[in-house]
Amino acid sequence: MHESHTSKYSIHSGSDKMYQDLKKLYWWPNMKAEIATYVSKCLTCAKVKAEHQKPSGLLQQLEIPEWKWEKITMDFIMGLPRTPSGYDSIWVIVDRLTKSAHFLPMKKTDSMENLTQLYLKEIVCRHGVSVSIISDRDSRFASGFWRSLQKALGTNVNMSTAYHPQMDGQSERTIQTLEDMLRACVIDFGSSWDRHLPLVEFSYNNSYHASIKAAPFEALYGRKCRSPICWSEVGDSQLTGPEMIRETTEKIVQIKNRLLAAQSRQKSYADVRRKPLEFDVGDMVMLKLSPWKGVIRFGRRGKLSPRYVGPFKIIERIGPVAYKLELPDELHGIHNTFHVSNLKKCLTNENLVIPLEEIKLDDKLYFIEEPVKIMDREVKQLKQS
Repeated sequence: MHESHTSKYSIHSGSDKMYQDLKKLYWWPNMKAEIATYVSKCLTCAKVKAEHQKPSGLLQQLEIPEWKWEKITMDFIMGLPRTPSGYDSIWVIVDRLTKSAHFLPMKKTDSMENLTQLYLKEIVCRHGVSVSIISDRDSRFASGFWRSLQKALGTNVNMSTAYHPQMDGQSERTIQTLEDMLRACVIDFGSSWDRHLPLVEFSYNNSYHASIKAAPFEALYGRKCRSPICWSEVGDSQLTGPEMIRETTEKIVQIKNRLLAAQSRQKSYADVRRKPLEFDVGDMVMLKLSPWKGVIRFGRRGKLSPRYVGPFKIIERIGPVAYKLELPDELHGIHNTFHVSNLKKCLTNENLVIPLEEIKLDDKLYFIEEPVKIMDREVKQLKQS
């Protein structure tokens, strides 16, 4: 079995192919099962072979908020063309209940203190202090200043699982829509994107959302927005205090029921294409990498680097689909909590560990390869500087 699996004439073939080749010449009791077990314990196969299976981990959904702007999500759009005003980024903040959003132009170089002033002015002054904030692990949101501010305000800061941006799906989907709207504005109306941003926010908040079966403006304020396209009659009759409270409460209950139906529909669709997978504390797992994304390659390996590293020991279970791993010193800069879709069961011996001396990874689990020697330098003098 060792010769037919690891020799140069049959380079780590799978268990089925290996069985078909061996059964022509050999036979022994329980032959097929022993070949499958042998192949499953091969460390080289565990490193380099991709899984052709459904992604692991069933869809885990967040709780529906109880009131408007209690639970929000936020994210940044970076790398936009710089406008005459100096803006090159957008801060996207979305309410998870009403789906209403604020798009705040900003500069990539803005300090956390300036962003905090912007947050207090645009969000806290309009909607009050939120109960919780969901964001990714951006350095701004992970800073001690931002955490201490939210702790003083009484807001919980919940960050998405590392290397699993789907958890912050509300912001990601809103960003996708916002980018498409900005592209259309620049093409149709010209000029810089920051001039169109207020009208894009107005249009987004007055567009029908399938999940709540209403526009975010209507869900937030209880009535349709008056605009040149949709004239809503105000009328002379005024709602009394108790009637207004009752109508607002009824609308919130209706929105929550619609969100619950939308979540149930999403989960039924998503779980068809996923498989449940669980590990126990103490299990050994392989960690999936992304060796072909965003890397400037100087070495010979490049894309031929291993797909998995490990095995690593699970030291704690964080929720239904997240696990904390015991990482070596070589990976000290990587967050040690991973979604189950990034893990694979390791059946090899525990004393066999993939050496990490030659593998350098950044904080997004991408390979980093550095040049051995700089052969020459050149300084270019630009016209403007």
